[in-house]
Amino acid sequence: MVVINEEDNREKSLNFLEEIIEDSLAHGEKRVQTRFPPEPNGYLHIGHAKSICLNFGLAKKYGGQCNLRFDDTNPVKEDTEYVDSIKEDIQWLGFQWANEFYASDYFDQLYLWAVELIRKGKAYVDDQTQEQIRLNRGTVNQPGVESPWRNRTVEENLDLFERMKNGEFPDGSKVLRAKIDMSHPNMLFRDPIMYRIIHADHHRTGNRWCIYPMYDYAHGQCDSIERITHSICTLEFDVHRPLYDWFIQELGIYPSHQYEFARLNLTHTVMSKRKLLQLVQNEIVSGWDDPRMPTICALRRKGYTPASIRAFADKVGVAKRDNVIDLSLLEFCVREDLNKTAQRRMAVVRPLKVVITNYPEGKTEYFEAVNNPEDESAGKRSVPFSREIYIESTDFMETPPPKYYRLAPGAEVRLRYSYLICCEEVIKDSDGNVTELRCTYDPMSGNGSSSDGRRVKGVIHWVSVKDAKEAEVRFYSNLFLKEDPNDVEDGKTFLDYLNPESKVVSKVFVEPSLAESSIGDKFQFERVGYFCVDPDTTPEKIVFNRTVELKDSWAKKSK
Repeated sequence: MVVINEEDNREKSLNFLEEIIEDSLAHGEKRVQTRFPPEPNGYLHIGHAKSICLNFGLAKKYGGQCNLRFDDTNPVKEDTEYVDSIKEDIQWLGFQWANEFYASDYFDQLYLWAVELIRKGKAYVDDQTQEQIRLNRGTVNQPGVESPWRNRTVEENLDLFERMKNGEFPDGSKVLRAKIDMSHPNMLFRDPIMYRIIHADHHRTGNRWCIYPMYDYAHGQCDSIERITHSICTLEFDVHRPLYDWFIQELGIYPSHQYEFARLNLTHTVMSKRKLLQLVQNEIVSGWDDPRMPTICALRRKGYTPASIRAFADKVGVAKRDNVIDLSLLEFCVREDLNKTAQRRMAVVRPLKVVITNYPEGKTEYFEAVNNPEDESAGKRSVPFSREIYIESTDFMETPPPKYYRLAPGAEVRLRYSYLICCEEVIKDSDGNVTELRCTYDPMSGNGSSSDGRRVKGVIHWVSVKDAKEAEVRFYSNLFLKEDPNDVEDGKTFLDYLNPESKVVSKVFVEPSLAESSIGDKFQFERVGYFCVDPDTTPEKIVFNRTVELKDSWAKKSK
């Protein structure tokens, strides 16, 4: 099935979820209601961003609504810190929920429905330990063993369940299980746990409850209460769908339906909350917002834009099979967006001093520089120029190969926005390292041409020594060397594949205008990469994070 995009009259295929929604609307469904249901036990990552874009995007496309519902059914792991961060991330991505709900809003109703299932003989209180339940569940090829408490009377189960709610039993001593089929081929149907006892303060309900519903029991019923028409989950929940339907059918409530799509996996990245938490707790990273993390707050700190993440989610698309997306696609998306929006500045990362011997001492002049060639409205700025400048040490070679168009002895290059200079002398230290260049300039070349009309192919960036501001730059690369750090060899863990050079800190010299930049501001350091002002910045020191590097044409040729 295809639709015509009215804006450009090009055909665009519908993804399978859009096909499902359009089919349901064609067969009598009057509305589209989705939801994004995170558990507030950690920070959202790029995989959640895809789900956010999908749920909110589908609701918007079909004139519906998307709820934000926190699956807060485990007080031991959940906190308002995570609730606040999740809301901030969703809004930063450019979305706003229609209603804000919590699974805890429905605890009373969920309890009453559990009582109803007990009365119907569809649930019972089990005294087995978690380990006994696990062992008695059986295997794919072997049926499970029924609990010795499976055939308790309805009256006994009602009494025990109420006493569980009243706090008469310790953690782990009893659970409420659905009574289905201990030999069912889908092992989730082998009397799944509905409630467990947890004596802990809940971030919203305090100590009112000491029994908490399991995900498989609560999720479908929460969807039903909110009359969700399309409950969209990642693919690992497809085996849970029959149980989702079973509870709704047994209770005779609004029939929400679950649909699954492939989760997002990125190369050189782990997405597991457990593994991400391990990185934080082991202080391998500085926190959840460390720019090497795949969390949304980390991507924001690194300099990614909401538009770039939305574009990435769109390019990845919606699939029915799990796949691994190359990290370079995400980098492509942010590079494309920043190219249009980021202002340009000059910064020298590996400084090599250049003295322009025929330039007047003590003189400073200013050249106009374009802030963004992709956006004329961004205007221009003034860049100071003086007798002594810094250039990148990589922009000079004493013995250059053919087709090398940067600075070399006797060679001429253009300084960006400024003059042509020619290298006349190379100064070295006692170890033979180049420490300084002596150059001359053509005073008639400051307008983009030269006095005799000659042109050069090489253009390099620079900063004036006496005007430059010193800054700190943090260069980030993949946290893991292995493309799939989840694919571990015998005797190893994902931590064995950490990249020891995933963060490199360097001192740089930047244009003086950058001293006025604010936290979060984004720039392209010309010929270097895209950078963002980090929250660690102080009045005494500017700190930049590299968001993504630029493509280096010479580096490609020299490989």
